[in-house]
Amino acid sequence: MRENLIRAALDARNTAYAPYSHYTVGAALLTSEGMIYTGSNIENASYGASNCAERTAIFKAVSQGHKLFRAIAITGGMEGAEPVDYAWPCGICRQVMQEFAEKDFVVIVAKNVADFRECFLEDLLPHGFGGESIK
Repeated sequence: MRENLIRAALDARNTAYAPYSHYTVGAALLTSEGMIYTGSNIENASYGASNCAERTAIFKAVSQGHKLFRAIAITGGMEGAEPVDYAWPCGICRQVMQEFAEKDFVVIVAKNVADFRECFLEDLLPHGFGGESIK
């Protein structure tokens, strides 16, 4: 599972639209049903209108009826080059993951299939604010 997600995230980088930063990110999201949805970052001249790869993948999956996820793999680096560092998700992406993730949701950041880090979302977003917080 992990290797397939990382490969899918690496492939998703190829569809990124990053004419300003030239930093391309790919994400591959695993649903509770075992489906994989990919996403890439999409920049805009008005940076606030840009969208991260992680949210692109999540929004695609949610728009297709999936609302529970088990894992996500994320890769990122300068356009045209292999990743040389780990592309950890931003705070907004962590919050969106919190909305739909299961308790044991795994976040994988990878340079390649052999060089990766893995943790639970709860480690990246301790004391996260979710739907149960407002019930």
